[in-house]
Amino acid sequence: MEQKRDQSMESVGAFFQEKTKYTPERLRGHTLDWSKFPDTYKSYEAPLARITLPKPEVKGETTLWQLLQKRRSRRAYRVEQTITKGLLSALLWATQGLTARQGKMYFRTAPSAGGLYPVETYLSVRAVEGLEPGIYHFRPLEADLELLKKGNFGKSLARAALGQQLVSDAQVTFIWSAVMERSTWKYRERAYRYIYIDAGHIGQNLYLAAEALGLGACTIGAFLDDDINQMIEIDGVSETVIYLGCVGWPSGEKHE
Repeated sequence: MEQKRDQSMESVGAFFQEKTKYTPERLRGHTLDWSKFPDTYKSYEAPLARITLPKPEVKGETTLWQLLQKRRSRRAYRVEQTITKGLLSALLWATQGLTARQGKMYFRTAPSAGGLYPVETYLSVRAVEGLEPGIYHFRPLEADLELLKKGNFGKSLARAALGQQLVSDAQVTFIWSAVMERSTWKYRERAYRYIYIDAGHIGQNLYLAAEALGLGACTIGAFLDDDINQMIEIDGVSETVIYLGCVGWPSGEKHE
């Protein structure tokens, strides 16, 4: 039975790789329907609250090269401490912040295939000064947070992340989803590759920003997808969770 499951998984992976390859035949004849261009930004009509973020709290003079040398996945956090909204604002700007404008298009700190930015940022906040624990949604254009649910979801999120304790201990956990249509509109099957590449760019920015601020970060790809989709109330099809990133004050040397 185990061998059959392994073969099945290999088939799924190989099928994905094959069906998302570019060939001259697949590229031929494809045109963009601009009347169906998807919205770049997501907002909730009636969140519990909207919180304007303070100016990013940046500090230190560490060079990029030093940050690359120091970067680690830090899995142990000082649970009793909190982080400031300014530090959280800095992390959000580093991962999805706006940096320049060209016409109606804004560039961000992390690159995205075609400038389509399919990745949305949600937060599970446990210990951030001035923010009550809960699930939040980040709006890059307005640089604010939408409060969607109140409560400490750390333990539930940790269970969904296959029991990884660091998720429960983190001061805040980034939950990244992808709005598939933003990329498939242009890139069709190839979009799925690009979405995960985009997520990788964002995750690395989180690591480097956390190191620069003296914080610890660890990204996670192992989780029960639909459990977290349900937690943030997305359908798991048109929009689905793809990546997590824990952040907190580092404790000890439990990293890789």
